[in-house]
Amino acid sequence: MEDETYAGGPPISRAAFLRFLAGAGAALAVPGRGAQAAPSQMLSRKIPATGEDLPAVGLGTWRTFDERRDTESHARLTEVLELLLAGGGRVIDSSPMYGRAEAVVGELLEAMGARPKAFVATKVWTRGKQAGIGQMTQSLAKLRTEQLDLMQVHNLVDWQTHLATLRAWKEEGRIRYLGVTHYTRGALDDLAAIVERERLDFVQLAYSLAMRAAEERVLPLAADRGVAVLVNRPFVEGSLFRAVRGRALPAWAAEFDCASWGQFFLKFILSHPAVTCVIPGTGKPEHMRDNLGAGRGRLPDADLRGKMVALWESV
Repeated sequence: MEDETYAGGPPISRAAFLRFLAGAGAALAVPGRGAQAAPSQMLSRKIPATGEDLPAVGLGTWRTFDERRDTESHARLTEVLELLLAGGGRVIDSSPMYGRAEAVVGELLEAMGARPKAFVATKVWTRGKQAGIGQMTQSLAKLRTEQLDLMQVHNLVDWQTHLATLRAWKEEGRIRYLGVTHYTRGALDDLAAIVERERLDFVQLAYSLAMRAAEERVLPLAADRGVAVLVNRPFVEGSLFRAVRGRALPAWAAEFDCASWGQFFLKFILSHPAVTCVIPGTGKPEHMRDNLGAGRGRLPDADLRGKMVALWESV
């Protein structure tokens, strides 16, 4: 699931950012420089389709939850989920592509008695209607639930077939929301076309300081069409951290309540008004704690976003 690191399009301009923010409506409002949010409260965004509040920082499970069931991994991954939920987060994203991740999430949430608190998302990743139904039925069993919060078509595999099934499942109450996903720059045009033509609740895509091409079409379309956005690969498989290794966090990061490079990268993503939730993957409690910090306090405004892009392009 890896691809090369690349730079996306140019940073959104201050004027364009402010126009976008004004047009996106109150549901997408973002605190900027000097606009103080409650420091201990998790930022939330509304799902446009329903107005339901969704915390802005969630959890991805690719690689990180594909683990054997043993005492050490059980304790560590339980702590990660406990931290997420106690810290105001809810979104947990998985896929049948991720090995044991769905089963591990289901087992741990059930053992914790925490399933009602979580917003659980997974995907269908196969071809054919019956194969898709079979795989999604298995996912619900692994996740130990009769109703899933969000089912997505993974990497657009046979998406026309599966969207028809997802619409039927939504009508039946087996899922609450439906969407599509991809993780590469090359798929952004396809995502844009689907967001433009189809009735979706969510789109999931890659977006980061190093991968900004989603700003060109997909993010504006999602805001215009009322589609929630989940962001994957926020650290580009750790390449953002490797690029800043040995560099001090700039002093002006304090202007948006940023205490680490991880929060710096996540707050850049969350400061885009079309983004609903970012889902960094981790199986480490200390990383979960740090990620949650990105969802608290102020976010960078357009000027600070420009400084963040300039700093990134200088490393």
